[in-house]
Amino acid sequence: MTNTFGRIFTFTTWGESHGPALGATVDGCPPNVPLDESALQPFLDRRRPGQSKMTTQRQEADQVRILSGVFDGKTTGTPIQLMIENTDQRSRDYGEIAQAFRPGHADITYHLKYGHRDYRGGGRSSARETAARVAAGGVAQAVLRELAPQLRITGYMVQIGTLAIDRGRIDHEEIGRNDFFCPDASAVPEWTDYLNAIRKDQDSVGAMIEVVVQGCPPGLGAPVYGKLDTDLAAAMMSINAVKGVEIGEGMAAARLRGTGNADEIRMGPQGPEFLSNHAGGILGGISTGQDIVVRFAVKPTSSILTPRRTIDAHGREIDLITKGRHDPCVGIRAVPVAEAMAACVILDHLLLDRAQTGGMRGRIG
Repeated sequence: MTNTFGRIFTFTTWGESHGPALGATVDGCPPNVPLDESALQPFLDRRRPGQSKMTTQRQEADQVRILSGVFDGKTTGTPIQLMIENTDQRSRDYGEIAQAFRPGHADITYHLKYGHRDYRGGGRSSARETAARVAAGGVAQAVLRELAPQLRITGYMVQIGTLAIDRGRIDHEEIGRNDFFCPDASAVPEWTDYLNAIRKDQDSVGAMIEVVVQGCPPGLGAPVYGKLDTDLAAAMMSINAVKGVEIGEGMAAARLRGTGNADEIRMGPQGPEFLSNHAGGILGGISTGQDIVVRFAVKPTSSILTPRRTIDAHGREIDLITKGRHDPCVGIRAVPVAEAMAACVILDHLLLDRAQTGGMRGRIG
C-alpha cells in the first residue's frame, strides 16, 4: 500500500479512524522555516468535525503535535513527525459491519485485496485520514510563505447537489462566515434548508469544490510526465469520495471551438498578459502565471441510515443500515483538504523547479 505523496516535498500518512492516533511524516522540508503547532492548528480547526449540524457530530479536538524536525521554532531540514490523537471513537457503532460490506464504501475492495481489514469507521479508508494531510499541508503553507509570499490558495464549495452558486456574487471574504465554505452569501440560506431536508430523509448529497491558486509563478511543472496539472489532478483524486477532477474549463472545453478556448496573449508593461483563462493557469503541464483553477466532484456520503442491499463476507444477501456519525455532505470538509493537497503539490513543484532550473526563466521582449 502506497502512503507517500510527492517527490521532493513528501509526506507519508499513517493511522486509522479508530486507532489511538494518526499523523504524517513530512520530509524534504527546507530548514529555517518558522513553524510550531500554533501555525498548523488553524488548518486542522477548519477541517475538524462536530462544528455544525451540517457535518459529522464526532467530537475531535484534532490537536496536532510536532514530534520531530523542529527546534527553537524553526524547521531543521530533517523529517517532521506530526501526530493527532483520536479521542472520540465509538467503535461499537461498527460491530454489525465487521462481516458486511457497506455499499459505496471501500469495505469490499479492501477485503478482496488484503483479505483483512479494520472495519471500525473504515479504518485506513476513512476520511479521518485527511486530518493528517491537512497537517502536512500546513507545513507546506509555512514554507510557501517564505519562498512565495505572494501566493494564495483558496478553496470553496461551488455546488451542493443540484444547487450552484451565482458566480457573479463570489466574495472570498464570505467563505469563512458560513458552514459550507461558500463564497456566495445569498446561496447559504437555500443550501441550509436543502441539506437539512436531506438529513431528515436519512440521506446524503454530493458537492463540487473549486480551488484557486493565485500568485503562482510561471514555469512550474514539466512536459509529458511531470505536468503540474497531472499532479494536481492526482492530488485531488486521492481525496476520499472524489470522483472527477477538471482544470480550467475542464469538461466544458469539449463544447467549445478553438476560437473560444485558446487564451489570446498581448504584451503588457510587465510582460505577457493573457486575455482569458480557459486553460486554468496551466499550458503544456507548466504554469502560466495566471490563477490556477482546479475543480472536483465529491460523491454523496455512502454511510446513510436508509437500508441498502449488500452482501456479507459469507456471500449472504442482506439489507444494511450504516450506523454511526457521518457527514450528510462530505464535500463540506473536503475544502481544507483540497487546499492542503494543492499547497503540497505547488511546493513540491517549486522545489523541483529550483533543482532543475535554479529559477531561471526565458525572456520575452
